[in-house]
This record gives sequence, structure tokens and C-alpha cells, in this order.
Amino acid sequence: MLACLPLAACSAGSTSVGKPTGNSLSIGLTAEPANFDFTKTEGAAIPQALLDNVYETLVKLDQSGKIRPDLATSWSLSKDRRTYTFHLVKDATFSNGARFTAEDAKFSIERVTSAWTVAQKAQMSVVDRVRAVSPTELEVTLKKPSNDWLYRMTTRVGAMFSRTGVRELATEPVGTGPYVVKNWNRGDSITLARRKGYWGRTPHFASVTLKYFKDPTAMNNALLTGTINVIGQMQSPESLYRFQNNSKYKVIEGTTNGEVVLSLNNGSGPMKNRKARQAVRYAIDHKALMDTCWAGRGKLIGSMVPPTDPWYQNLTDLYPYDRDKARKLLKESGESGRTLRLRIPTLPYATACGTVVKSQLEQAGFKVKLDQLEFPAAWLTTVFKNSDYDLSIIGHVEPRDMQTVFGDKSYYTHYGNPEFSALLKKADQDSREQQITSMRAAARLLSQDAAADWLFLLPNLMVADEDITGLPVNSVSESLDLTGLGRS
Repeated sequence: MLACLPLAACSAGSTSVGKPTGNSLSIGLTAEPANFDFTKTEGAAIPQALLDNVYETLVKLDQSGKIRPDLATSWSLSKDRRTYTFHLVKDATFSNGARFTAEDAKFSIERVTSAWTVAQKAQMSVVDRVRAVSPTELEVTLKKPSNDWLYRMTTRVGAMFSRTGVRELATEPVGTGPYVVKNWNRGDSITLARRKGYWGRTPHFASVTLKYFKDPTAMNNALLTGTINVIGQMQSPESLYRFQNNSKYKVIEGTTNGEVVLSLNNGSGPMKNRKARQAVRYAIDHKALMDTCWAGRGKLIGSMVPPTDPWYQNLTDLYPYDRDKARKLLKESGESGRTLRLRIPTLPYATACGTVVKSQLEQAGFKVKLDQLEFPAAWLTTVFKNSDYDLSIIGHVEPRDMQTVFGDKSYYTHYGNPEFSALLKKADQDSREQQITSMRAAARLLSQDAAADWLFLLPNLMVADEDITGLPVNSVSESLDLTGLGRS
């Protein structure tokens, strides 16, 4: 039985989404949020649904990856690169009716370090003080120069909250965005409704339903039968032929920030052993894996940096497929007799690739036990929170997340290398040119150290009714921005 949260009146007995009408849109997705509070709940599903739609930021990314105004009309940076001055829009309001001012921006920024519990809170630790100069002027002073901070303000940590609207974030999100959450049929769909009095440009669709599918075939069939208008995340690339060369549909294929990571537990168990980790990397035939489990769609990268970042470099040559070398390193590691626990979430890419990873590791002499954990609850508890695993497979889709995933030893990967941390620190404080050099060095060190294995970069595969406009070719942020979508 599906439960409706008390966001608004849920349709009596409703457990599914009807056929979309002309002024409504329905998008098929895979990972449903556990709740609506991304300040205390990990995972990308919440900002995917709410960021840019319900919550807005002072600045946001455009499709080219450049930082553009949002709730801030303009900003400047002091000569010492420590103080940002933002000029804010004058007529923005929250969905609870409160006016958005610099005091709310101050409250939102300060609340990240005082009340947030997710790993991303560390991205705001560089802030020294925040001052509301006037209702429309905000001053943020950093403890030291940071190349990264303004970029982070385009992500979930930059979301602006109402001072009077944070009591029930898990069920009642309050933002300045063009949409509000109308209802949530747990396990099925979330419906966003266009709100009156929005300060910016009115989005085309009055209602957008995000419908969640665990079965990729069911999602494909929903588009074919008109139940949804868009497949927001194609989870069966081998099925694209059903839509290509069909004038009823358009296929979008670009790139994303989504590194499909074979996570290794660097903190305990057999993967604490560097030679064992290196053996894992040599044991994986990445091209064969991507061809088998993702129909050859995606990109091999060999690191935690996608091509859309300025410091991208192809590091696939650091660990070319070499089964004999993998066997040799495994024997030298002394871990050959131990069974690896490969614990993966019930997400299509993970289940499709998990059996391939298991097979390739076993061919190199590893013993592997494969477990599937329900996502998000079981995986987040077992793997992410309790670190009860040796290997896992998860798509890290947050932008520029190398530091988040590997820069904190308490994070679930438990990687801790002082040299790596020093390179990240240097990159953040140096000139823009030196930042690229240091970030490339950090990514290379991470890959050489076999802190994880990067199976491939997820492609941005979307399929939609042919009259849907504004779909992004590349996914450069963690949000599914609905504001630019339309119908021709």
C-alpha cells in the first residue's frame, strides 16, 4: 500500500499517474528520495527533484557549466579573494509567503555548518562570517581564498531556506522556486505544482510528475503507452532501438557527472591492503564490462573526474586490464584466501554490472560473495553508514565530488592520504591555473593508489516525446531543472 505524506490532499486511492495532459508533464526516473531533507539525508535523489525547482540558489550553473545569477543579480570578489558581495533580487518570496532577504541568505549559509549532518556540509567550512548589509545585499567573508566555494554555492549547500520554514524539511519543503510539492505517493511518484507569485520567469508546465520505476522495461513501456512523456534516466541502453528512428520520440545522448564507482573499503578488511586494491583494478576489463552491462554507452575515465571538469585527464592507462598481473598482486597481498563482500544497491546499473564485476574478479583468483541491498534504505544503512562491505557499486553523480568521496577518512570509502589532502588544499587556494595542475595531480594520485575503481562514466541518456523542448544534452549539476522545459 502506498502512503501519501501530508503535503497536500492526495487523491483518494491514487497509486499511479494518469496520462499527462497538455499543460502537465510526467518524467520517469529511477531512484526515489527517502524524504525531502537533503540537509540530513545523503543521496542525489532529493536535490535531483527539488533543487532549482523548489529550492533556488544565489548562483547556478548553465548548460555550459558556467556560473550565472539566480537569486543574486550580481556579485563581486575583493582583491584579497576572501570577500564576496552579492546583490539580491528584490521581489522573491518563499512558498510560505515570507519575503526572501539577505537575512535568509545569511541564515541559510550559517545553517549548513550548524545544522546540516550530510558530508557536503564541509564545503561551507571555509566561511568565516556572513553579514546582511541590507535586505538586498549580502557579504560573505572566507577564512582564506577558495577557488571552490562559489561553485559549491550552485549545489545543494547553496540552497536558500526561509528562516520560518525549516521545521518540517523532510515532508514540507519551503523554497523560493517556481514549484511546490503538491503530493507524494510513496513508492510511485512525486507531483510538483507551479506556484502563484513566483518572482522569476513562469515555467511552461503547470504540473510535473516525477514517476519512479524499479524496472527499466516498465519505464520504457510507460513512454511507449503515453503514461510518461520523458525517460529522464534511460536504465536499459540496449533498448534504445525501440525509440531511435521513430518520429514520435527524440533521443538525447550526452555526458554527466555520474562516475559509476566500484567502491573499495580502504578502512578495514582485505581492501585495506593496497596490493589487493591494485589487483582488483587490473582484474577489471572495463570495456568488456561497459559493453556487457551498459550496451557500450558511457565513457571510460579511470579517475573521479568527468570530461566536463577543467582538470579532466584520461587515466585509464594506469591500470590496463591484465589478469595475470592481478593474480600476481593478489598472491603478494596475502588476501587471496578471503572472500570479498560485494554489496550493491538495487539500482539497474549496479545490478547489471555487479555480476560482471563478480565474474571478472573470480577469473583473477578472488573469492566474491554478491549481495543486493534495497536502495536507498538498506544500502545507505549497511554500506554508507555502517561500512559493512568490502566492495560496492554506486553512481556518484554530485558535481566535483572527488574531495567529498575521498577527502574525508570518515566517509564510507575511508580513504586517507595526507598527500592527497594537501593537493586538494593547494588547488583550492592557488591561482586558477595552478588549481588545474594540482587537481590533476590529486586525481592521478588517487587513481595510482587504487582508492577505488572507476567502471565508467554514465551517459546522459534521455528519451522523450518529440514535442518536448529544453532537455539538456549534458547533465552538469545535481538537479533535474524543470524550469526550461516546454512543449512545441
